[in-house]
Amino acid sequence: MNYLVTGTDTGVGKTFVTTGLIRSARMLGIDCVGMKPICTGDNRDVLEIAAACNGAEPEYLLNPIWYRTPVAPYTAALIENRFIDLSAIRSAFETLSRRHSPILVEGVGGIAVPIQADYDFRDLAKDLNLEVIVVAANRLGVLNHTRLTVEAIHSASLNCSLVLLNSAVAETDISQSTNLSVLENLLEVPIIGIERDQNEFEDIIKKLDWKVPETARDR
Repeated sequence: MNYLVTGTDTGVGKTFVTTGLIRSARMLGIDCVGMKPICTGDNRDVLEIAAACNGAEPEYLLNPIWYRTPVAPYTAALIENRFIDLSAIRSAFETLSRRHSPILVEGVGGIAVPIQADYDFRDLAKDLNLEVIVVAANRLGVLNHTRLTVEAIHSASLNCSLVLLNSAVAETDISQSTNLSVLENLLEVPIIGIERDQNEFEDIIKKLDWKVPETARDR
């Protein structure tokens, strides 16, 4: 199974999670790679994903569409007067999926960020047959943002495999110590907390049931 890594908002740690999962998986012998099909603004996220993949694939496959304007893809396409070529995304994904498994497809912002006027990341997940991993920042407001995101995923008949509650910033309010347990009560989706600057993601890989090659287990 391949996955869309989406967020409850921008700046919640999607790239941190995506690259961490890729590195941990590859260390276990799992041929995982990532892609960011649409990049807006600077391309640091793409470079980090490429580095996590150990140069397994060229950058043009990991990121087939790049807009320099740091806004939503639909807005960037209007500003730069350059149509988003969905076929280029599908082609790049199909090439990667023939060579590797699993594929982590990092989105832009949240699940409903528009790619075209009538097409967003829920539609992309359907087109590419992706399950969804949600990254949420552990801070005040995350209960609302996460519930709305998971509802939007389910209403689109997509499967939300996992919610990752990312402690992206140092603790600043009481909500950060209660958000995980409250979300576990509110959602019927597996939830795992991620510590700030965490570099081990094997527990998440186990939860996703990715198969570790026998040769890797014997090391």
